[in-house]
Amino acid sequence: MSQNSISDEAVEIVRMPNAAPIKMWTVGVPVEDAARQQLINTARMPFIFRHLAVMPDVHLGKGSTIGSVIPTRGAIIPAAVGVDIGCGMIATRTTLAAADLPDNLHGLRSAIENAVPHGRTVGRGRRDEGSWENPPESVNALWGQLLPRFQRLVEKTPSLRNTNNHKHLGTLGTGNHFIEVCLDEAEQVWFMLHSGSRGVGNAIGSRFIELAQADMRQHIANLPDRDLAYLEEGSAHFADYLEAVAWAQDYARCNRVAMMSNLITAARRVISKPFTIDVEAVNCHHNYVQKETHFASEVFVTRKGAVSARRGELGIIPGSMGARSYIVRGLGNPESFCSCSHGAGRVMSRNEARRRFTVADQERTTAHVECRKDKDVLDEIPLAYKDIDAVMHAQRSLVEVVHTLRQVVCVKG
Repeated sequence: MSQNSISDEAVEIVRMPNAAPIKMWTVGVPVEDAARQQLINTARMPFIFRHLAVMPDVHLGKGSTIGSVIPTRGAIIPAAVGVDIGCGMIATRTTLAAADLPDNLHGLRSAIENAVPHGRTVGRGRRDEGSWENPPESVNALWGQLLPRFQRLVEKTPSLRNTNNHKHLGTLGTGNHFIEVCLDEAEQVWFMLHSGSRGVGNAIGSRFIELAQADMRQHIANLPDRDLAYLEEGSAHFADYLEAVAWAQDYARCNRVAMMSNLITAARRVISKPFTIDVEAVNCHHNYVQKETHFASEVFVTRKGAVSARRGELGIIPGSMGARSYIVRGLGNPESFCSCSHGAGRVMSRNEARRRFTVADQERTTAHVECRKDKDVLDEIPLAYKDIDAVMHAQRSLVEVVHTLRQVVCVKG
């Protein structure tokens, strides 16, 4: 692939014909060729504002790479936002110390698993184990706040009514979603979890990806990738998409709040020492779009696997289920559109991880964590992810580390 590449300590700048520049905070971390091509495809879209900003956890995604910040004027690419709309993290510190935790952490893990629906079952007549059978009152109250706007969405898109919306609120899901109990550098206990807008967000994202492709059916063959189909500002579906995606992002935030509340309640049943939460929860999206001001212009910023990192803003950058995670403070770097990575980033696909590694590998790399170690979570093995320390070093101009966390309990769906 021919390209004019300018490198320095912090950022690589890729310039290609008929494309916006691509600024990559990836020095010292691997970037697959397919992801680079996907970045170039996105940079060639005519509505990109100034440049793409690429985070060190970048890897191949649907249409656009995960780990990219896509500023646009006059258009949004629904597939770049994705189908896990509002996916993100929440973390909070407790007054507990490591010595206050039970010697055997299996009971704590089991209590969390019983308190928060997780995983997924499918089949005719079967209830999804990852949803509530009877949502608790705390979840019902949150759903009541979301319901009026959801009803307006259903009026426009009736198919959303049949999504598992209410019963998925306060549930974890599968894949790379997780709940963790962590210790920081001072041996203080933190609770942290990762999830998004669940089935209803998936339905919203999928619907508007289809609508964008249908709207562009006469031009889609000219796109570098059909998943770069976009909605133009002022078009029939653009305003509806903004309304739906904003609601899904609020749903995702509420989903994390509900899970954190139930996680804390479960922990209090197992941990004998009374405790409180002594730091306000950090609750941040990393798959979303919103209007922001950058370089004195109002633009839409799509963060596909990236976190807002304005100066002084707190964020969360998790490693894999066997590596460190970080609470960070943004440095407000304007060149990254005030963004940072959303995690370590994969170095191989889920299928490749399942082919390459064994349960023994999983047991070895998560020996220090109370977690599942069976074949069904091999796709989440730490070896399938980039080195989180290299990722953090590559983005040292974007964030500063406030706390370093290591997990001692990890719940996966």
